[in-house]
Amino acid sequence: MIDRRPLLLGHRGARREAPENSLAALELALAHGCDGFEFDVRATADGRSILCHDATLFRRSIRRSAYSKLVTAGAKKRQPSRADREILPCLEDVVERFADRAFLDIEIKVPGMEKAVVDALRGAPRGRLVVSSFLSDVVLELRRLDRQLPLGWVCDRRYRLPKWRELPCEVVIPHYRICDERLVATIHQAGKRAFVWTVNRQAAMMRFASMGVDAIISDDTRLLSRAFHRI
Repeated sequence: MIDRRPLLLGHRGARREAPENSLAALELALAHGCDGFEFDVRATADGRSILCHDATLFRRSIRRSAYSKLVTAGAKKRQPSRADREILPCLEDVVERFADRAFLDIEIKVPGMEKAVVDALRGAPRGRLVVSSFLSDVVLELRRLDRQLPLGWVCDRRYRLPKWRELPCEVVIPHYRICDERLVATIHQAGKRAFVWTVNRQAAMMRFASMGVDAIISDDTRLLSRAFHRI
């Protein structure tokens, strides 16, 4: 029996039906009934925090390219439009548009952009977000910069799991393959929350909910929402 419904979060938005990490994908995740979404941020050469998972975009290195060049590359040489910028949004665009109506799981992909992220989140509701990373040094630097910012540590390797005990994080985010009932109970006993990713089958969604996870992150936002709205 499930005592309560976990947070339902789209993985890079509703990426199965819209370009991942785009404003359209984030908006669609909410339209499907999710509580919010996970998305990735990387730093451009001119210090913009853009939504993108991979290190390259439009065959360009993100860290070596200015934001305007990436937008132009995405527009395929024509004059960039507002629609192009919605496909390649910056963190501040997401905060402005969604912070008051969605839960934000912001994953930092590279070191060195911690201050920019902290600055972008000033004034955002702290109870409706977490800043997460696979990189322990990023988590430590975020805590140094802001002692009140909710932080999460992402892990996809079993041998690295014990690291969460050493980090100043409020949320532990294991991949579904290494998440089990014992881990969830241990995380909760330590006073932390457990988010699990990426769960795309309804039976698994129900199983993790029965374990008491605090959030389920899925590529299939329609299925995720439909599964729990039937309870």
